[in-house]
Amino acid sequence: MKPSLEETLIDVWRQALVENADEVQVGGQRYPVIKTSQKKLREVVFAFDGKEIRAIEQNPQTTSRWAQMARAGKKVMQFISEGSYLANVMDGKLTLYGKGASNRRLPLRNPT
Repeated sequence: MKPSLEETLIDVWRQALVENADEVQVGGQRYPVIKTSQKKLREVVFAFDGKEIRAIEQNPQTTSRWAQMARAGKKVMQFISEGSYLANVMDGKLTLYGKGASNRRLPLRNPT
């Protein structure tokens, strides 16, 4: 059975931020984890159901509440697709944005 979008986002977060992988695997494909040129934040662009999704580590130097959590040591990753924020994962908990998401949070099954 194919993993859901929610499971995939959590898995990308785990591979990139928890395991510090040089690449993540999604749907049998491998995608490199790079560091952004200025802030040195981890970033990966991958495909899911034919759509490109950009995952980027939260910049702790901004003023958002997610940045505040990153400064406190939480592992936060934002997910962007088609120019809009899709979701974020913080310490294994997923928050979906947009219509129908109702900001539901899903726990990570196994954070390590």
